[in-house]
Amino acid sequence: MVTAITNDIQIIVEVEFQQKQPAGMLMENIFAYRVTIQNKSDFTITVLRRHWFIHDCQHTIREVEGEGVVGIQPRIVPGAQYQYVSGCNIKSDIGKMHGYYTVERHIDGNIIKVVIPSFNMIVPYLMN
Repeated sequence: MVTAITNDIQIIVEVEFQQKQPAGMLMENIFAYRVTIQNKSDFTITVLRRHWFIHDCQHTIREVEGEGVVGIQPRIVPGAQYQYVSGCNIKSDIGKMHGYYTVERHIDGNIIKVVIPSFNMIVPYLMN
């Protein structure tokens, strides 16, 4: 589990290896990650966009960017949290992800970037 706080918005990420899966001639590793967005501020926020950077050991960097998270632009009131699960595939046995959310603060309409901390994706047999 990794965590980061930006402007009183805490991001917690937990990652878990799911399986190896054939992808054409190569095998890909599938990972699931659970993200918890905790609003520790005094104002309501809405998560407008996400921007991910996905790295693997083959020196490939993919960027994934889009509206909201898992098809939703969650509105999170002070003291509440929003949690979702998503997944990622990589062609190597080790990789990492990081990024940021673009969030609107309802109190003043300001748009801020909230850091998604870097987390590793490692196939379990490599950890022994």
